[in-house]
Amino acid sequence: MLIKNITPVIIAKDAQSTIKICLESLIEFEEVILYLNNTTDDTVEIASLYKNVKIIDGIFEGFGQTKNKAITYSSNDWILSLDSDEVLSSEFIAKLKKIDLEDKKVYSIYRTNYYKKQQIKHCWGDDIIVRLFNHKVTSFCDNKVHEYVKEDGLINITIKGIVEHYPYNNMTDFIIKLDRYSTIFAQEHVGRKSSSPLKAFLNAHFSFFKTYILKRGFLDGYAGLIIAFSHMATNFYKYMKLYELNKESKQ
Repeated sequence: MLIKNITPVIIAKDAQSTIKICLESLIEFEEVILYLNNTTDDTVEIASLYKNVKIIDGIFEGFGQTKNKAITYSSNDWILSLDSDEVLSSEFIAKLKKIDLEDKKVYSIYRTNYYKKQQIKHCWGDDIIVRLFNHKVTSFCDNKVHEYVKEDGLINITIKGIVEHYPYNNMTDFIIKLDRYSTIFAQEHVGRKSSSPLKAFLNAHFSFFKTYILKRGFLDGYAGLIIAFSHMATNFYKYMKLYELNKESKQ
């Protein structure tokens, strides 16, 4: 039986490596919205094979605003916000079908994280994130990064069942994403947040120490080292890009 009252909504860019497994896990939904921005790989061709997927080509204005824009294309009030590298388990879908949705509630997913096919248990651990909500009651905040569903006055319920997350398939993915996220961070905070080369250096090195030592990322094997180094590089470039933009804005 198709799920007709909930629309999964995905924003993506160049997601050919994961979009197939993501959409395969959504075949029981009558409608899926895939909002793409400047995609240059085979994402469109892959997604076009799924009859329940409505492809929208739009612009990216930061994660919060863009997700809210993508939601407007849904024909349902209830939105299941997903990333193109997330996969719903059969258990999750079974539990979802049994929920009596209530407007005063938002619903969280339980997400496990992977590098390639290895579950990462220390650097990242597992997440509980609000992803299912009535968009006439609430929405995402407008943050360009670290966006979240506003839940003021709403009851948060976690849906049983796992959602698997495959954010990185190789080391190049880390490089691409750290460059993108650090740029968005700098653009969002220019003129509002101070930075310096020393701040970039200290934040970067503490990030590595926190991920690899305090969180025991070394127990994740070589993947833990890659992730910890990526966190370090991301923080370094976040604050160096912000420092540079702040300097340019004063000229």
